[in-house]
Amino acid sequence: MAHQHKSISQGIDWLVIWLYAALVAIGILCIFMVEYRPDVNWLSSFLGGQTNYSKQLIFAGLCVVVATFILLSDSKLYTAFANLLYMFGILLMLATFVIGRDVKGSQSWIALGGGFNLQPAELCKIFTALALAKYLSMQDMDFSKLRSQLIAGAIVLLPAVLSRMQHETGLALVYFSFFVTMYREGLPGKILVIGVSFGVLVVATLVIAPNTLAIILTIIAGLVIYFMWRKIRRNRTLLLVILLIWAACVGIQRFAVPYIFNNVFECYQSQRIFSAVGQDYDCSQNKHSQNSSDKNKAAYKPDDYNVRQSKIAIGSGGIFGRGFLKGTQTRGKYVPEQHTDFIFTSLGEAFGFIGCVVFLGIYMILLFRIVWIAERQRSTFSRVYAYSVVSILLFHITVNVCMTIGLFPIIGIALPLISYGGSSLLTFTVLIFILLRLDADRQMVLR
Repeated sequence: MAHQHKSISQGIDWLVIWLYAALVAIGILCIFMVEYRPDVNWLSSFLGGQTNYSKQLIFAGLCVVVATFILLSDSKLYTAFANLLYMFGILLMLATFVIGRDVKGSQSWIALGGGFNLQPAELCKIFTALALAKYLSMQDMDFSKLRSQLIAGAIVLLPAVLSRMQHETGLALVYFSFFVTMYREGLPGKILVIGVSFGVLVVATLVIAPNTLAIILTIIAGLVIYFMWRKIRRNRTLLLVILLIWAACVGIQRFAVPYIFNNVFECYQSQRIFSAVGQDYDCSQNKHSQNSSDKNKAAYKPDDYNVRQSKIAIGSGGIFGRGFLKGTQTRGKYVPEQHTDFIFTSLGEAFGFIGCVVFLGIYMILLFRIVWIAERQRSTFSRVYAYSVVSILLFHITVNVCMTIGLFPIIGIALPLISYGGSSLLTFTVLIFILLRLDADRQMVLR
């Protein structure tokens, strides 16, 4: 028996398991703080499965079973079935268009019965990480070639497009975190520079008047030409490149960005993004406005209340917090979606700045530990998968926390292992424990 136990636990990174367990426990505690009522017997409600914190406890128990099964599995299974799992995930996402149920305007859920729902876009993050690792670990892989980069990009962007079609913009954006993994594997840095530059240009388009921004871009182009004039005299092609870049930037700010906000995004999504940069958005410009009342009403900031209440809740915690079960904002249900997207507010109000620093410190230790695990892998498959996991976690943590303090638009991103939700908790559990299984066999070369 002792020999069997040793073989099961051999090579497992127990620090990651303890950090995982601590975060799950903190998540259940935060949900409990939000929903606790003095006039309700909390023990019976915990055991009865009628509250969100009791359901989260059931989800956690299920995740323990799944995690144990993963640790007992063979690492070669994940390389063998990576592509099939990816295809299965895509088919599940396509199935939501036929049998999916609408939840808050998003048709991305499949009812499983008993009040439980499955969100394929969440699970597909696991399958995408495995498929990307499988592709980049091929023996004849040369990731410096454009064809390989395009195929890897297609693997990542296909579920992102399907998520957007399901009106899950937040989940669609998560898939862009895989580009960090591809950068680690040799994706040219200029692609990331172009992506960041596009983001900066979009923000500038929202906060600066169109004519003013066009003048600023023209001045920048003129200065570049002035300082590079000697090189331009030797190579006239540089002048053409600079002018093309200038024309592309002006075209994006004049036509592409307005088109995206008025025709691609729905009205509430555009409002959230504009609100995040302190601007107003008029729904009369948006083609998704369904009725005349939407088109005629004045522009407003629908999420100001959400973010304002979130800031009040976190700010009221001060340095040391109000204390366990003593929060007035979160327990008073002033903060919308406080057990899911805004769960961070309950922790901030109860335990204050110190508690938030300690909490985020646990996350940071987990992220650095996964990076350390990734770099010690012999197998490209395991390394790519590990970086995919850390990229997904970092994206979720950063966006969710910034969302609650008003530094990012509200896009419905869960806080990993903390926010209420079976699909989210199961997804992060599977992501982390497959990593641990692969790391336990790090001396193997998996393909």
